[in-house]
Amino acid sequence: RGNGEGTITQRKNGTWEARITLEDGKRKSIYGKTRKEVQDKLKVALREQQQGTLVTASQQKLEDFLNDWLENTQKHSVKPRTFERYEEIVRLHINPVLGRHLHKLTPQQVQAFYKKKLDEKLSAKSIEVFHSVLHKALDTAVRWGLVARNVCDAVSPPRREQTEVTMLTIEQVRVLQEALRGHRLEALFLLAIA
Repeated sequence: RGNGEGTITQRKNGTWEARITLEDGKRKSIYGKTRKEVQDKLKVALREQQQGTLVTASQQKLEDFLNDWLENTQKHSVKPRTFERYEEIVRLHINPVLGRHLHKLTPQQVQAFYKKKLDEKLSAKSIEVFHSVLHKALDTAVRWGLVARNVCDAVSPPRREQTEVTMLTIEQVRVLQEALRGHRLEALFLLAIA
């Protein structure tokens, strides 16, 4: 192969490895079970390198990234209560389900996470908040060059159910006013009715 085209070799354990040289002189390895698989991955990596979208950062767990993101970017840029809520969402909901490798996170995994939370009887509004926090964090990961894209862009959180408000009829209001006469909270209820 020519300079800058990468190299492909078979490893001692029978798997295959492709290596490409990065701009900073370091090498990135790509692994696969067959030569064809590695060759295909190498083509993709070379195209991404040419386009400037090749992720060269070390493989990091999403859990580690989110904890770092919270501590280094959110702790001093959002209100303390907001930070507490973000930390709670990450610790109790996102990390236990999605805390694996950051660069391998797929839209399907995120969508399955939302469904799992719906099955646990969490509201669509709560899941919308989870989506917002994860999206914001992954935007930072894209800016930092840890991932090539934000997988949350390809996922839709569940829609909130619209609840219809039932209003009292005029006759029901009269009955309520009559029942409230002389009650110590009569003024409060009348204000609420108005």
